Amino acid sequence: MLILHKNNNINQLMDADAIIIGAGACGLMCAVQAGFLGKKVIVLEKNSKPGAKILISGGGRCNFTNQWATTEQFISANPHFLKSSFNQWTVEDTISFFETYGIVGKEKTLGQLFPHQKNARDVVEVFTSLCEEMDQEISCNIEVKDIEQTASGFIVNYAICDKIKTISAPKVVIASGGLPIPKMGATDFALRFARKNGLKIIETAPALVPLTITGKDEDWYAQLSGNSVFCEVSNDEISFEENMLFTHWGLSGPAILQISSYWRRGEVFNVNLLPYQNIRELIEEERKANGKTLLSTLLNRFYAKKFTDALGKFLPLTKTVADLSKAEMELIYQTIHEFKVKPAGDKGYDKAEVMRGGIDTNEISSKTLECKKIPGLYFGGECMDVTGWLGGYNFQWAWASGFVIAQNL
Repeated sequence: MLILHKNNNINQLMDADAIIIGAGACGLMCAVQAGFLGKKVIVLEKNSKPGAKILISGGGRCNFTNQWATTEQFISANPHFLKSSFNQWTVEDTISFFETYGIVGKEKTLGQLFPHQKNARDVVEVFTSLCEEMDQEISCNIEVKDIEQTASGFIVNYAICDKIKTISAPKVVIASGGLPIPKMGATDFALRFARKNGLKIIETAPALVPLTITGKDEDWYAQLSGNSVFCEVSNDEISFEENMLFTHWGLSGPAILQISSYWRRGEVFNVNLLPYQNIRELIEEERKANGKTLLSTLLNRFYAKKFTDALGKFLPLTKTVADLSKAEMELIYQTIHEFKVKPAGDKGYDKAEVMRGGIDTNEISSKTLECKKIPGLYFGGECMDVTGWLGGYNFQWAWASGFVIAQNL
C-alpha cells in the first residue's frame, strides 16, 4: 500500500480504472470490491492515514453493522432509494465479508455488532491489507480541489505539500463523507462539487448529536451531569427506548442522539421516564400496601437518589402516597411519563456522529449510484441524503454503497 508523503507524485502511478476520493468506510469497501473484480483504483485521502472515522467509531471498537438493518432505519427525502443497494449488499454480506477476514461480530445490544476480541483498528486493517495485496493505491495527505470532466473521463486536481497536481481516470467516486468531526478531516468537498455542478442539495444539519439546554432550566439539567436514565423519547414521528445522559450543557446518550436526527430547532419532544410501568398504578398499589410511604421513597426504587431529589423541583416528594391529591397525581403522571424537553440547540458538527441531508438522491441512480447528470461519476456514503440511526446502520450503508459502486466502475 502506498501512503503519499512530500516527494510522492501520483502522476507516476500506473493508470487506474477509477479515482476514489475518500478512504473512509465507503471508499475503502469500494476499492476492495473493485479489486476483486480486477479493476485498478487510486484512493485519495485527506488525512494522514485511511479509515480515520472508522478508528474512532464506537470508542475505538467499531459497531460495524446492525443485524436488524433495513431501509426503515434511515432518514431521506426519498426513503425508497436505499432498497436497491440493500438488496445488492445485505447485512449478511457484511457479516460474511468480515468473518472471511477474521472479524466475527458479537451483539452488544439492539442488534449492534462489534468485532469480538478485536477493534476498529482491525477493521481498517482488513481493507488496507486487501488493498496492498491487490495493488490498490491509497494515497494520503491529499486535498482534492476540483474535478473536471473531459472527453475521456475526469481530471482530478489535488494539493499536496502546497503544490497543485492532477491525475486522470475514466471514472471518479466521491466518498468524501459529510461535515461532522472537522478535526478528523471532515470536508464539504462533495457538497461544494454538487452545488457547482447544479445538483440539488437537501438541507444539511448535524445528526446523532447531543442537545443543549439553556435558560431557566439550564441549572436543573447541569446538576444531574453524569446521571443516566433509561427512558422513551418521542415526538409525533418516532420514538426510541434507550438511555438518556445528563450533561453540564444539556442531554446526550443513545436516546437523545437518536431523537436528535428527527428534531428541529424550536421543537419540543416527550420523555417517558418510566416506559414500562404506570406511575399511577404504582402509587395505588403502594397506597394499599403502605400509605405512609413517601413519594421520594417510591421513586427511589426506580431512580438514583440524585435524580429523585432533582424531581423535587416539580413533585411533592415529602408527601406520603396516601396524602397525594388528584391534582398531584396528575402532575406526577405528566412529569414521569410526559416530561417535556425543549432544547436550545445542538453541539454541532464537532460532536455529531453523522450529517442529516446532503446530495439529493433523485440526482443519483439507485441501482448504480452514478450521478444522472454526470455519467462516470458516483457518490457514496455520508455525503448523500441518507442518514441512519445510531447503532451500526450508517456503516451498513457505507459498505453497501461502496460495493454497489464497485460493480459499476
